Amino acid sequence: MEDGEWILVRPPAEKELWNPSLEDAETSKPLKLVFSGPAKHWTDAIPIGNGRLGAMIWGGVASETLQLNEDTLWTGTPGNYTNPNAPEALSQVYQLLGDIKLEFDDSHLTYAEDTYQRELDLDTGTARVKYSVGDVEFMREHFVSHPDQVIVTKISASKLGSLSFTVFLDSKLHHHSHVNGKNQITMEGSCPGKRIPPKANESENPKGIQFSAILDLQISDGRGAIMVLDDKRLKVEGSDWAVLLLVASSSFVGPFTEPADSKKDPTSESLGALEQINKLSYSNLYAHHLDDYQNLFHRVSLQLSKSSKSLLGNGFLKMKKAMSSITNSDFKESEDVTISTAERVKSFQTDEDPSLIELLFQYGRYLLISCSRPGTQVANLQGIWNKDIEPAWDGAPHTNINLQMNYWPSLPCNLSECQEPLFEYVSYLSVNGSKTAKVNYEASGWVVHQVSDIWAKTSPDRGEAVWALWPMGGAWLCTHLWEHYTYKMDKDFLKNKAYPLLEGCASFLLDWLIEGHGGYLETNPSTSPEHMFIAPDGKPASVSYSSTMDMAIIKEVFSAIVSAAEVLGKTEDAIVKRVREAQPRLLPTKIARDGSIMEWAQDFQDPDIHHRHVSHLFGLFPGHTISVGKTPDLCKAADYTLYKRGDDGPGWSTTWKIALWARLHNSEHAYRMVKHLINLVDPDHEGDYEGGLYSNLFTAHPPFQIDANFGFSAAVAEMLVQSTVKDLYLLPALPRDKWANGCVKGLKARGGVTVNICWKEGDLHEVGLWSKEPNSLRRLHYRGTTVTANLPSGRVYTFNRQLKCVKACSL
Repeated sequence: MEDGEWILVRPPAEKELWNPSLEDAETSKPLKLVFSGPAKHWTDAIPIGNGRLGAMIWGGVASETLQLNEDTLWTGTPGNYTNPNAPEALSQVYQLLGDIKLEFDDSHLTYAEDTYQRELDLDTGTARVKYSVGDVEFMREHFVSHPDQVIVTKISASKLGSLSFTVFLDSKLHHHSHVNGKNQITMEGSCPGKRIPPKANESENPKGIQFSAILDLQISDGRGAIMVLDDKRLKVEGSDWAVLLLVASSSFVGPFTEPADSKKDPTSESLGALEQINKLSYSNLYAHHLDDYQNLFHRVSLQLSKSSKSLLGNGFLKMKKAMSSITNSDFKESEDVTISTAERVKSFQTDEDPSLIELLFQYGRYLLISCSRPGTQVANLQGIWNKDIEPAWDGAPHTNINLQMNYWPSLPCNLSECQEPLFEYVSYLSVNGSKTAKVNYEASGWVVHQVSDIWAKTSPDRGEAVWALWPMGGAWLCTHLWEHYTYKMDKDFLKNKAYPLLEGCASFLLDWLIEGHGGYLETNPSTSPEHMFIAPDGKPASVSYSSTMDMAIIKEVFSAIVSAAEVLGKTEDAIVKRVREAQPRLLPTKIARDGSIMEWAQDFQDPDIHHRHVSHLFGLFPGHTISVGKTPDLCKAADYTLYKRGDDGPGWSTTWKIALWARLHNSEHAYRMVKHLINLVDPDHEGDYEGGLYSNLFTAHPPFQIDANFGFSAAVAEMLVQSTVKDLYLLPALPRDKWANGCVKGLKARGGVTVNICWKEGDLHEVGLWSKEPNSLRRLHYRGTTVTANLPSGRVYTFNRQLKCVKACSL
């Protein structure tokens, strides 16, 4: 405290609550995405976001674009997702908001290219652009504040009075913009009420979601001026710095309210948001952002390095120790800035730099923080970032892998709050899904098919049965409810949110199951998502009965509701009794003639053995019915299934395979798939690729789909820690020759345990654990050794490589 001013001191981050005894811990490279020039393609731009608002920073010099998104902008209106004939229904499309356009004077056309730097700092959630024009250095900083709900840009110049530019707003959607007063621009517009415009003989297009964005411009006191160029543009002249604040809102109030009936005024909402922050300085806004963002991001750290033996011997180590004493930040910065992230991706196939794994792991966590927060919409196929009126696959939530994968890292990677939008969405789906179940299937409970949208669509999508006829989307989503409980051990959540949804889901599944072959209960019709088989008549087909994935998901849901009933004292509920009676009659997972897991109830010929989906391995991951300890024969078959499927596939398929190999404790194959993902995609020829990474580390299907970014973080966590409510498996799939030394802090395990692990030369060194539960017994497993540990809450316990507790201290 100086001169009577109070200084805010944050409590220690979760990753700092345990410190290992390693003396020579590696110092990793800064967690930054680095770019050597302005973006040429959208996938070169930097994504920033706060869950609801997003922006892509292109980093242009003479002209700059901040491409904007707001997560409730979709086409359409609430739909009727019922029909006794179960016809196809067209899903709606995620839209964009617009652009902030900045135009600088002609001197910026001749900037010094060797001074250009563009980066995303994951540690602070901040994008920066820096370059020089003559002897003046220009800096732009961008972040999106969650507590203040605003996109913030600060532009500054090293020489007083050197900053001049023009700013305006634009959008591909129907809109109009105007200057408001002396320093604001308002843009108002609407999304189409129908995805496909009505024909001449059809009724008028219904009113769609309305939106508003307001840009507020502030400049340095006493120097410079803001001028109104025309009714759409403002110009800054001769300022030291400028701060741009962008707020936005829409008329969307929920999936069951027609936009025409919405009482929400987007412009009033936006003005109100500005009113809340108009007295806050840039420093205040940045401090709020950092406090909120780092509370989430700093929970987990990961450091990886190669074996010291594989480097250059003791001489190199002595040199390294000498270099570590150098504290010249300019030296460190220049070393990292000169190598772009794209170059690091390109060179990974030869240098296998472990620090790139750290970056990609943490980038997935950054993206989840940035596109899914309590109160927002669920992360869609592109998170929240979209540049198109018609994005690939509508940008819609797909429930046969993609939406679920978006949330795989939320629990193990210590971001459980970021999963809250998923549970709200499931609640909405259950409302519409109960109508679809009743009318389309004459069943109780609720059901969801493969593609949904902001209106909580639950009926089959358009197109062929191979992807449209799949009523297991809601059931898969319900497994996330039980997983959330197993990690958080929150009985109120289980009672009030999870159990009622599980109850409705199980009710539909019980009605959907029918008496079948050999006395088993079966699903019929049934598909394995997006995959075909050769029918006995030699023709390709997709519809059969009791696909392996159907049965695996049903087993998970039934197990979840029975376990939940035991926790809540509801074991005598009628629905639970019916589930218990059905469980032993569910068709078991079968092994095919060739030794692989059968994908369907019959051993059909597979016309595409390298198909991208691995749906029949759901029971291995993310499910729990196949495990190394309990079902070794099925694990052997799963191993062969993955070998047979091959390595190729879109990004999400690759990251799913990493997690599957990890569950089999096969570190070599898990790492091979990690390496397979890290391949730089050329946006001009992306059709030539399967999977891979763009220069901004967005994962490719191609085109861009964000699911693999999240899948990667979850899969790396799975390589390092696996768990049940009672068991903790340490380093089960660690590639010891590739990540010989490392330390991970802050990962979460089932049973409410926080896990910290350090290892040296491929072998466990120390483990730090703490639990939320007052009486917490855990079996710890490491390379054939198993011990039982008691972890009462309130203390941090340190275990050595023999799994002996050597220290306990208060949290």
